[in-house]
Amino acid sequence: MKIGLAYDLKQEVSATAAAPDDALEEYDSTETINLLAAAIENAGHQTVRLGGGRQFLNNILETSVDFVFNISEGRGNYRGREAQVPAVLEMLGIPYSGADPQTLSIALDKPLTKQLLRSAGITTPKWHVFRSADDLKDLDWAGFRFPAFIKPAFEGSSKGIRLTSMANSPNEVAERVNALLNSYGQTVMAEEFIDGDEVTCGIIGNFAADGTEPLVLPMRIVPRQKTGHFIYSLEIKRDYKQLVDYEYPARLSPSIISHIKAQALTVFTTLGCRDFSRIDFRIATDGTPYFLEINPLPGLSVDSDLYILITQMGWSHDKLIRTIFSSALARYPQLCR
Repeated sequence: MKIGLAYDLKQEVSATAAAPDDALEEYDSTETINLLAAAIENAGHQTVRLGGGRQFLNNILETSVDFVFNISEGRGNYRGREAQVPAVLEMLGIPYSGADPQTLSIALDKPLTKQLLRSAGITTPKWHVFRSADDLKDLDWAGFRFPAFIKPAFEGSSKGIRLTSMANSPNEVAERVNALLNSYGQTVMAEEFIDGDEVTCGIIGNFAADGTEPLVLPMRIVPRQKTGHFIYSLEIKRDYKQLVDYEYPARLSPSIISHIKAQALTVFTTLGCRDFSRIDFRIATDGTPYFLEINPLPGLSVDSDLYILITQMGWSHDKLIRTIFSSALARYPQLCR
């Protein structure tokens, strides 16, 4: 088959001078696209590089493809940007990998995601939302436990997640919220900080009629030197080889592992995720997993958490891509004949 690749390259996207230094963090490198193409070609298919943005629009209209492997993050800082490519593909009737536009749009809106999942029985830290500085006025902090964690509401790839994101008082919250409102130009949220183990849970595959279930893979991130509260921040991720260790299987009690897996699958199914996702939790001192956020379009570079996780299982990058690809194709019986 002819497989289109939809993606956004860092070097093809421009950031304004006023943009934060992580503005292009979620976009991919040519190295990642080369690995993606090689894996699909090794499975016996032809690949076509569609790119992203206007280039993607031109290419998808001019090039006939049977299927699109989508890792495009979309353009702009809109909360629905990750839905841009899937929405076009659905309009054109072209099958593709990963979550649909609705799931992608909801999941990038962190407060909305938390609200939906809380109604589904998922435990998540309390939060406040700030659309402007006016929302800071006369806010009732009763029942809210400090420290708080301050982050942009519509970002992924740890954008805006810094070692300085903690706030120990309403005044510190106001200071950090105003800074993020100015630098990211979007809604900001303050969330109760859960002091405990950081766990990211990869999910690969789907529920199928033959009884197949997705792989649910909790991995613990362990700081090599812990001084105070551990934050798996952008600074840490940019230097992860020196600063943290990754533990799969996670050395947590069987009951906690079981609870994480059950919560992760509920998140995955409630939001309508498909093929692959990654879900972040913090484990409180009493063993309760607290849902933080989900990425239904997680990175697939050799520095991504999902790739680091599967290497702990002895998988190659090629096997990761081909497994995701096979799971996506299986949703389209007309392509599997």
